[in-house]
Amino acid sequence: MSTQTEQALLDSIPTGLFIGGEWIDGETGGTFDVQDPATGAVIRTIADATPGDGIRALDAAVAAQDAWAATAPRTRSEILRRAFDLVQEHKEDLALLMTLEMGKPLAEARGEVAYGGEFLRWFSEEAVRISGRYGINPEGTGHMVVSQRPVGPSFFVTPWNFPFAMATRKIAPALAAGCTVVIKPPALTPLTTIFFTSLLEKAGLPAGVVNVVQTSKSSALSAPIIADPRLRKLSFTGSTEVGRKLIAQAAEGVLRVSMELGGNAPFVVFDDADLDKAVDGALAAKFRNIGQACTAANRFIVHKDVAEEFARKVTERVNAMKIGRGTEEGVAIGPLIDEGAVAKTGELVDDAVERGATLLAGGKALEGTGTFYEPTVLTDVVAGSAILREEIFGPVLAIATFDTEDDAVRLANDTEYGLVSYVFTENLQRGQRMIDKLETGMMGLNVGVVSNAAAPFGGVKQSGVGREGGLEGIHEYLSTKYTLIPVS
Repeated sequence: MSTQTEQALLDSIPTGLFIGGEWIDGETGGTFDVQDPATGAVIRTIADATPGDGIRALDAAVAAQDAWAATAPRTRSEILRRAFDLVQEHKEDLALLMTLEMGKPLAEARGEVAYGGEFLRWFSEEAVRISGRYGINPEGTGHMVVSQRPVGPSFFVTPWNFPFAMATRKIAPALAAGCTVVIKPPALTPLTTIFFTSLLEKAGLPAGVVNVVQTSKSSALSAPIIADPRLRKLSFTGSTEVGRKLIAQAAEGVLRVSMELGGNAPFVVFDDADLDKAVDGALAAKFRNIGQACTAANRFIVHKDVAEEFARKVTERVNAMKIGRGTEEGVAIGPLIDEGAVAKTGELVDDAVERGATLLAGGKALEGTGTFYEPTVLTDVVAGSAILREEIFGPVLAIATFDTEDDAVRLANDTEYGLVSYVFTENLQRGQRMIDKLETGMMGLNVGVVSNAAAPFGGVKQSGVGREGGLEGIHEYLSTKYTLIPVS
């Protein structure tokens, strides 16, 4: 990828806030820098929204709400479909932009564009399928009409790790349902959301339906928006710690909330598993997005009889992984998002080794430019290690062993989180038992990637509430109204 191509793309990205259908400067004229984590270089300087800008964005969303809710479902559908088509036209631009601001390998960024785009296509189809029901009540004294209405103006806070898919996964169902939106993209990776919003504008989205307020001071901007009585919905993807605070703030206004929070995914390999299939699944579940995913496998729980072979096969593959800037050919491991991520990853690895784990590959940060950490394999990880309790968010595969099926279930469920689990077994009955027993909102059975726009994404316990995607996704943005009409 040439430097000229990269710069031309970056120069095309709007630098302002998008409020009421216009790209404008913030009220104070403040700006902040966006950096390439592979080089540390500043790649774009953009407007820094203030709390006042956030309220202006909410003003625009409120002003547009009634007209957008009254817009024909077919019209909403066609706008989303045009947005999908524009994403396909600009898929290389979107992929490159994500690689530049987030660091993931270009091949993975292309995969995210394909995945994120599907939310636009899926919910363009769901927009025209919002329905209710009609029938006589059991007493025969009246007719019951059950209908669906848009929840109303919605505020979205999205994470830095999947800057395109997390925006489309929230925006698409909201627009399909007839809700207007204020979105605060992450300060570390705001450019993808900004570029995508410019595509929505080209698709014919009316002014004020989507408003973008990027900021370097997230909590200061979010608090007054959440406290505003005109807001009716809050959706957040990020850490459980921040999610708890936002839920508390949302409680004051009794807001509808969707929370996709932290994960500590178990990856269970039974002794009857197809090990080659399990290794392929492990690499996908662990090292996709450089391990920086809430769905990333965090705890590899492997039967003691196959643990050594599994570790050997995984280590061979990990040692072959190329590290580098995501735009380089063949790179599998890009940089972590910042120095803090590198430091945390190193601390977790060091703690595990000090407690008795064996380091089979990697185990240290790379010196020089960029925030790189070697892809790492640990085995014999002992109970009590921080790496088994905390979400790693880095390229570290940590293996612990188990003896019986009951042990595997106990270890897998031994966490406050419950987003996703992965199980590898060739025994169909055992697989069914795991579906029933593992305390997660999603599960991959003999597969290492589960996300799909047509499926409900979300967790249980402290991994969140609500679902995004699938038939369930649009209902997060609809309220149910019941009307009784007496029999005349």
